[in-house]
Amino acid sequence: MTNPLAWPLRLINRLRQSIAYLTSLITLAYLALVVLVVLAPIDSSMLPDFLGFMKFDNPDTARTLLATLVAGMISLMVFSFSMVMSVLTQAGGNFSLKLVFGLVTERRHQQVLGHYLGTILFILVLLMIPIEGRTPDLWRSLATYLGAAMVIHCLALFVYFIHNASQSVQINAVTQELHRSALRSMQRLQARQQQKKWCYVSHRDVPGSRCHFIHAQQSGYIQRANLEALASLAEQADCAIHFNFALGDFIVTGFPILKVETDQPPTEKWSDAVRSHLEYLEGESIQDLYVNGLTQLMEVAVKALSPGINDPGTARLCLHQITELLRERLMFEPCNTLADDAGKARVTWPEETLDNLLYKLYTPILHYGSDDVSICLALLKSLKTLSLFADDDQRELLQAHAQRVVGALAELVDDPLDSWFILERINGGTHNLVLSCEPFKYSSRED
Repeated sequence: MTNPLAWPLRLINRLRQSIAYLTSLITLAYLALVVLVVLAPIDSSMLPDFLGFMKFDNPDTARTLLATLVAGMISLMVFSFSMVMSVLTQAGGNFSLKLVFGLVTERRHQQVLGHYLGTILFILVLLMIPIEGRTPDLWRSLATYLGAAMVIHCLALFVYFIHNASQSVQINAVTQELHRSALRSMQRLQARQQQKKWCYVSHRDVPGSRCHFIHAQQSGYIQRANLEALASLAEQADCAIHFNFALGDFIVTGFPILKVETDQPPTEKWSDAVRSHLEYLEGESIQDLYVNGLTQLMEVAVKALSPGINDPGTARLCLHQITELLRERLMFEPCNTLADDAGKARVTWPEETLDNLLYKLYTPILHYGSDDVSICLALLKSLKTLSLFADDDQRELLQAHAQRVVGALAELVDDPLDSWFILERINGGTHNLVLSCEPFKYSSRED
């Protein structure tokens, strides 16, 4: 049956992916504090006597101070985020627009924005709630000083925020963050596969008589699925659920997203329950899909090789991170099946194969960097390094890509110096590839 909590959970997940998540929580904490301040039945007799000197003698002094503080906070917030958005826009033009959303929604940025908005809200409430009597009592005077302390705290956050935002758009920080996120995703996948129910099974066709489709009711990117909940539903119905798409694909309404292997067609209620465990998210989630981190590194490298930017150093830096992640990927085969306790497959899904992954990562970089010797040699070095960690089948794939790079290098030979320089690097280094040097056995193209 349909999970009644499915819609609220999806709404919460969308909120957690937005910049409003931590911002709202911190702002609500400030709101609760100011409500406590203005409603708490505390008078001067309940406070220590040594705080008496902090009481304002004139109510206009407190209100003027609060008005000045809130005006300054609004100006500070507008200046901070207008400058940061300008920096992020420039970063999107230099690297990849996909990275801008991730930088804006960083938890640290949300925390700073939450403290800014919370401080403004705290001071505004103090201004709106009238003061009883001719002068503010000691409790309300202390609340005014607390508002001033919050503004000083926000000034410190301003310095931190500007420094962090400027550092986060540097290429080293961008590539390292993509690397860390993809590596954590891969490590979680490896840890999950320690359980026997998570395994890899070769593809097999489902007989037509036992194949029933579940169609999508909305369009979007399905980035995540509750596989264990789906396996439980499949076990209850004594069937198997096969994904007809790869996680991260764009799905259109009406597309047959799932194949159900069973004798009897599934009921509509059961199908709705299955669909409720598929999560639609905007953008590409690296935390759930390590492949997205690799492809974003590739896209940053390709963008750096564009004529408008022309930064091969950034492309090589991305290649270094890609090499490290692919080395980790060579160490295991990602699972594509979730079985029950009896070992019967209940949920299967397509995983990115190594040959597809290598083609998607190396081919675009080679295409856009084929006129640059340094990029071709960086690609070749990456493949050489990976060959040291590959088995026989994986090495054949690396060998094919390496030979393509060697062919691209042969097209760049114009004189004997080019030939000598490239041959030194093809023959150098430790690797397990067999590279043909036949194209370089001449001194120049004129020969």
